[in-house]
Amino acid sequence: MSDTRIADIKGRRVWDSRGRPTVEVDVRLKSGASGRAIAPAGASMGSGEAVDLRDGGAKLGGYDVGRAVNAVNSEIAVALASMDAADQAAIDQAMIALDGTANKGRLGGNAIVATSMAVLHAAAAASGVPLWQHLAQDRKVRIPLPEIQIFGGGAHAARRVDIQDFMVMCPGAASFAQALEWTAEVYLAAGHIMKQAGKLQGVADEGGYWPAFRSNEEALDTLVASILKAGFKGGDDVAISLDVAASEFGKNGTYTLALDDRKLDTGAMIDMLGRWCEAYPIISIEDPVAEDDAEGFAAFTRAYGDRCQVIGDDFLVTNAARVGKAAADGATTAVLIKPNQAGTITETRAALDAGKAAGFGTIVSARSGETEDVTIVHLSIGWDAGQLKVGSFSRSERMAKWNECLRIEETLGRDTVFAGRGALGFRR
Repeated sequence: MSDTRIADIKGRRVWDSRGRPTVEVDVRLKSGASGRAIAPAGASMGSGEAVDLRDGGAKLGGYDVGRAVNAVNSEIAVALASMDAADQAAIDQAMIALDGTANKGRLGGNAIVATSMAVLHAAAAASGVPLWQHLAQDRKVRIPLPEIQIFGGGAHAARRVDIQDFMVMCPGAASFAQALEWTAEVYLAAGHIMKQAGKLQGVADEGGYWPAFRSNEEALDTLVASILKAGFKGGDDVAISLDVAASEFGKNGTYTLALDDRKLDTGAMIDMLGRWCEAYPIISIEDPVAEDDAEGFAAFTRAYGDRCQVIGDDFLVTNAARVGKAAADGATTAVLIKPNQAGTITETRAALDAGKAAGFGTIVSARSGETEDVTIVHLSIGWDAGQLKVGSFSRSERMAKWNECLRIEETLGRDTVFAGRGALGFRR
């Protein structure tokens, strides 16, 4: 058996999809096996998630990560020296204790999550199998149903529209490969429609088209038109998924829709989204109300949780305790899983397990500031999450992840099980 004790940890500054600094970590084991991972960064962030350590000041807009990299190469490297990479829980707990804060702010959530993921990769390399297989062990897994952005908005597109992500899912697809092909057709159709209308203005942070719309409803109408133009039936073949990211424009029960120039209370916000659910083929809505509006989440889920999955992101921040409370309160029917929200692999897995125990849909997700790192694909498959949200169908930091999932689906061959429609979380 190979020696899985940690021999060396090296952190460095690399660059994410926005051209901002982020943290990459290499972990080398005494056996010679090694792992590498890169921390992503979010734009729309919940108040309860792990925070990145940035340098501040004028250099690079304050986004530099010199202190976080130094934390990896000094305190973290010393604390983890000779620890067993095969014991992920012990590794992660050591970093949590070393940091000593509730939000990982002293050493930096970016330093900690990059190290945690790199240790996981090194352990998989030592076992001689791909990461997803190392995680799954002998358990059956499914290839996830993808959730793919067509139009970007909210914090991902300078708040050009209020809703953050207008996405599609392909519940009628028979495989991951087919879901990507159908999405590609919808993405191309959307681009053609926008070009003909004189509204093709580039792409937003996650690769979706820049939303040159007069209203939020116009984006929905254009998305439906794109699905139809691509030759699909809305709802059965290809359906709509929304990330409202309501915390970005809602607080204390008041929601300010800048594009529509109006303010809504919680009831009116729920009614508006409900009308959309009735008028459009929507099967998934993320953060329909703000993270401080727990009663609003429960009210929306009571009203519409049996016809679309209601996802908690900023509301749950990949936190097992919050997921458990949401289940008890009937506040959501699904949970978004982001490793850098939690800060370690162990905490991420705990949140996913809590979601599964509650009967929730579980969606492993990328961030708006991404890299070529494909760890989340392997987590989604190895942990049998059932759903994967990466961003749009353009830009290499997104396509690297979709393509990795394609390769794994091909590797499984006749043993492949595509999660499809059955992975969606609805109120039961």
